[in-house]
Amino acid sequence: MTVVTTPGDVAHPFTVSDLEEMPDDGRRYELIDGELLVSPASGWAHQEAMYTVYMVLRQACPPDMRVIGAPFAVRPDKYNEVQPDVLVARFVDLTEDDLPRAPLLAVEVISPTSRLRDASLKKAVYARLGTPSYWVVDPNPDKPSLTVFDLADGDYKEIAQVTGGQAWTASRPFPVQLIPADLVRGLRP
Repeated sequence: MTVVTTPGDVAHPFTVSDLEEMPDDGRRYELIDGELLVSPASGWAHQEAMYTVYMVLRQACPPDMRVIGAPFAVRPDKYNEVQPDVLVARFVDLTEDDLPRAPLLAVEVISPTSRLRDASLKKAVYARLGTPSYWVVDPNPDKPSLTVFDLADGDYKEIAQVTGGQAWTASRPFPVQLIPADLVRGLRP
């Protein structure tokens, strides 16, 4: 379950400075417009898909870009910090601590506790930031899927949805092929 909260004093929303005071307890702490989102540690299916997406992207990544896995902050201002499961950014845009602008690609791997947040709230944040591509991976071992959105006129348009053994080849941020079944292959003996 994801918890969304605001500070007791509504005149003072949470800031990224407040995040630095959060405990290192395995939960993910994010900010959207000064509201704190707290998510539990991810399960095995989530982690399997996330790290496999990371490896596939990393192998295809050109030298002027980087692939980074969570936790790593996209921090455009003091009231917003999101941590996509996997992101692609230009090397020159990264700082040692965060990415202060929109990534070229944000990938969220959904879980039962994050489905609504990832498919709606975080998708809207990435669109507002200007993230050109947004991918949602469902790591359900029985029907894994990948839904791909590209930004057009300030909103995401679904350009692909593949399931199981279907292949999809991305053209941006760089050419790479993904097959949803391969993302969760490690969940089976």
